[in-house]
Amino acid sequence: MKYVLLFLSILFAVALSICQEIQPDTTKIYPMREVVVTATRSEKNPLDVGRSISVIANGQIKQSINYSFSDLISSSEGIYIVGTGQNPGANQSIFMRGTNSNQTMLMIDGVRIIDLSSPNNAPDLSELSLSNLERVEIVRGLNSTLYGSSAIGGVVSMISRKNQKEGINTQVELIAGSFGKKTSTLGEDIFLNYTSSSGLYFNTEFNNLNVKGLDATIDTVTDPNVYKNRDRDGYKNRDWIGKIGFVNDKLDIYASFKSTDQIKDLDKQAFIDDDNYTLDFKRNLLTYGASYKLNNNLSFKFIGGISDIKRTVVNDSSIIDKLGNNDHTYYDETWKGQTSTQELQMNVSMKDMDFVFGGGLYKESMTSKSHLYSNSQWGEYESDSNLDTLDLKATTYSTFVRSEINGELLEKTLHNLSLALGGRFSNHSSFRTNFVYEINPSFKLSPSSLVYASYATGFNAPSLYQLYAPNRDFDFYVRRGNDQLKPENSKSFEIGLKQSVNGTINFGVSYFYTLTNDIIEYVYEWDKNIGVDTLRYFDYRGDTYLNLGEQTIRGIEFTIDSKINDKLQLIGNVCLVDGGLKYQPSDVDTSVTHGNHLQLYSNGAFMNQESEYPGLVRRPSVANLSFIYLPVGYISLKVDLKYIGRKGDVYYNSTLGPMGALGTVPVSDYTLFDVSTRFNLGEHVWMGLRFENVFNVKYNEIKGFTTRGRGIYLNIRYSISSGLL
Repeated sequence: MKYVLLFLSILFAVALSICQEIQPDTTKIYPMREVVVTATRSEKNPLDVGRSISVIANGQIKQSINYSFSDLISSSEGIYIVGTGQNPGANQSIFMRGTNSNQTMLMIDGVRIIDLSSPNNAPDLSELSLSNLERVEIVRGLNSTLYGSSAIGGVVSMISRKNQKEGINTQVELIAGSFGKKTSTLGEDIFLNYTSSSGLYFNTEFNNLNVKGLDATIDTVTDPNVYKNRDRDGYKNRDWIGKIGFVNDKLDIYASFKSTDQIKDLDKQAFIDDDNYTLDFKRNLLTYGASYKLNNNLSFKFIGGISDIKRTVVNDSSIIDKLGNNDHTYYDETWKGQTSTQELQMNVSMKDMDFVFGGGLYKESMTSKSHLYSNSQWGEYESDSNLDTLDLKATTYSTFVRSEINGELLEKTLHNLSLALGGRFSNHSSFRTNFVYEINPSFKLSPSSLVYASYATGFNAPSLYQLYAPNRDFDFYVRRGNDQLKPENSKSFEIGLKQSVNGTINFGVSYFYTLTNDIIEYVYEWDKNIGVDTLRYFDYRGDTYLNLGEQTIRGIEFTIDSKINDKLQLIGNVCLVDGGLKYQPSDVDTSVTHGNHLQLYSNGAFMNQESEYPGLVRRPSVANLSFIYLPVGYISLKVDLKYIGRKGDVYYNSTLGPMGALGTVPVSDYTLFDVSTRFNLGEHVWMGLRFENVFNVKYNEIKGFTTRGRGIYLNIRYSISSGLL
């Protein structure tokens, strides 16, 4: 933590010194910063928005030497992604401002992206590439009023490419690299666009990535007599994309299709390898929409999309000794799920007032089937499960409104004051009605300085699996799914400052506090007639999901983007975050548990007394610092420093109760140093070179799993625009 505080002090010192030295140049016109849409569902200059936001523009995406979406956004303020430093293809979970991995909303062209094959719908960012990506808008902090469930930590919005230069536009890119002994990365990307003078455009893109990777789990077995059949884990990812659209001054209409196919090698668990465990994940995503600008005061927008996923896991028999014997077990499981989004929005702009009205329908459905075969010394065992007949689905209808009123409407002297108010009413097919709202005042200290505050409420709906999973154990009354679950409910407060100096320096600071009640926890149930201290394995009565506990998160963010001179730019951010969980026996819904003893799987505690757990698992304080140097016009050099603070991780501890539960283990802090450079080799060709983890730091993201060592990556990109056709 001391390094983070030192880093924060340095950033403030740099910002203040630069502010004192640079005076406005009245002979130079500085360009406005890019317009953002996600934060307010209307076009706004970022400096006028009373929320913490950032934009990764198209130019930054093109100049970056990253091959995955998580690499691109992992240095953004307030974000920590577990898995970015591990073997490519490892599960990548996003934690924004300390919230849980399923409490940040990901969207592609306004359509929510979740993983219905995950018990809590948490998305896996490893499926997301940079294919057809125009820009990324990130809004930190609770935003359920505009986006509904899961936006407690914030929103990450991916916006795909539209029309390009008139004519034919082509881009071909190759990437190759290595990040450790016997590892390799090879990727290809081909993009083709045709844009007509009328505004009609067609995009198509193919992206392919193949990785021969690390032994993803740490090997702790030192006895040479113990047989070890360890393998290196590979990864393949393939995207096909097609998009058609039309854009002019009033109309923007499009339809896009994206097909993603991932194949991963998996391992059993921390420290334990598996040579025959694979996952095949497919997503077909159709997005479509239209917006029409009637005049400067009135516009309409429609957003729609359908996402289909299929996840197939196969764990075949593994060789267990030098004689070639195997464990005679086979397991496969297939998950299928679909979500659909249909939303209509109207924007009204009046003197001193802006309104956004909208409503929509969101549906999700899920099914799965599995097969297990085992042939052991106790004989053959075979089992099957199939959820097809249960017709698991949920529907959410919602309406929302957001208004922004300028103080001049009340009094001319209040023209620097703005007040945004919003609310969303939702009706979910399981937990019925829900209402959330936000109050967001802001005040312009000057044309380039804004102070703001926000108080908002939000929610996170339970997943279909948490609601309806039919698994039962010894007790007839205990079913894993709990259709009485309520949504997780949050309240969040934020206060912040944004400052721009001469258009070349932008910095901000904010404090946030988030309280989430009714956290959905996975629990064991034990026979209520047996004392907690004398419970045995056969006293087990099943497992289920319950609303339990209260999560508290507080933090401070600081960010700076400074163009020191024409050749040097500094970009940095710090997010200091802390929090904890609290449980009380009175939170237990005894109508569901029938008075049985409850044990939290997340930490092994029994719910027979009040308990409190400080700290946030896998959610550290983070700091990023980048220097970009342009010695000449055709060369750029970038240096990146990333500090990840000390954090807690979880592991399965067999000593916690008769069946075991998750224990907590500390993971040390670490600092990574990367260097990259970009060369323009001509009008149409550039080459990039990236050195990752230059000092070959040994670190852990998750206990028991390896991380990438020193790596080198080479990109070559060819692009051309033609006026043909």
